[in-house]
Amino acid sequence: MAQAHGFGSAEKNKLLALYRASGISRRHSVISDYAHLKPGAWSFYPHSKDLRPFPTTGDRSRLYKSHALQLSLQAIKDCLKGVEIASEDITHIITVSCTGMYAPGLDIDLVKSLGLATSIQRTSINFMGCYAALTAIKTADAICKSQPQANVLIVTTELCTIHFQNKTDDDNLLANAIFSDGSAAMIMSGESSKVPGMPKLSPKAFHCELLTDGEKDMAWNIGDFGFEMKLSAYVPNLVQNGIRSLISRLTSGLQKSDISQYAIHPGGKKILTVIEEELGIEKSSNQFAHQILRQYGNMSSPTVLFVLKEVMNSLSAENAGDNILSLAFGPGLTLESVLFEVK
Repeated sequence: MAQAHGFGSAEKNKLLALYRASGISRRHSVISDYAHLKPGAWSFYPHSKDLRPFPTTGDRSRLYKSHALQLSLQAIKDCLKGVEIASEDITHIITVSCTGMYAPGLDIDLVKSLGLATSIQRTSINFMGCYAALTAIKTADAICKSQPQANVLIVTTELCTIHFQNKTDDDNLLANAIFSDGSAAMIMSGESSKVPGMPKLSPKAFHCELLTDGEKDMAWNIGDFGFEMKLSAYVPNLVQNGIRSLISRLTSGLQKSDISQYAIHPGGKKILTVIEEELGIEKSSNQFAHQILRQYGNMSSPTVLFVLKEVMNSLSAENAGDNILSLAFGPGLTLESVLFEVK
């Protein structure tokens, strides 16, 4: 990154300090260029120090289309292991992404690749950012409650790193330090018997807050040279100011002691810290969010599902009836939350 920005030693040291403070050890990308220091080994970015001609939005969109399907299929294959639901039994598919789109889209490519029924009901949730997976869960929950025979496949796929911007303002340096690529999939069914032998999560309540004062502090716009992230250093403070009202409405009638575990979107290390302070919990109570941030960075919408997976892997039959609080944040500034019960 220092080389791509043309930084001297002083600027490079400042950038290294930012990376050290991020709480991230490694990230993943579909672009192999990030693993090579010398331009001659690059396959996507131009072989020049200033990266000119800089890849256009069209270049990046084609890259998204060439990688999003295979990454989504890998996530779905992992999700369906041990689940007694055949592809022909999937009644709905919800695709989530804010880093690429095309038509016919990822949803139709998945229908063809998985051999799903052509009559399957499709929903695409786009450009909502990091909280979109919880919006998808809310949508799938409504479907399952209205159609108990439904089996809803959710897949969230984000290729954040294809939108690298070589501007050197603080917002871009921060975005380049934390965002990464990833995909996650999950099944929501109206009949829990189709997922035997493992604890399950049942949504009990949802609540969303929109903090319009933060509208300019987190944004995602389509530019001529990729999608441009606006991520202000004020976001953690905005989240902290809105979190107490959000939680009190979501958990009305519950005490803090009634929440057994947390699945919080790791939007950044400071965001996790201020949430823990506001909720009055120790870092150890939010260990899975820190673990995912450290191992994967911020993958936007799939990230909270990675955290939820770690939470679910820690559960046993003894956890039946426990409450799990999940939170995610994104443009708007939007605070999205779900309260789950372990079944």
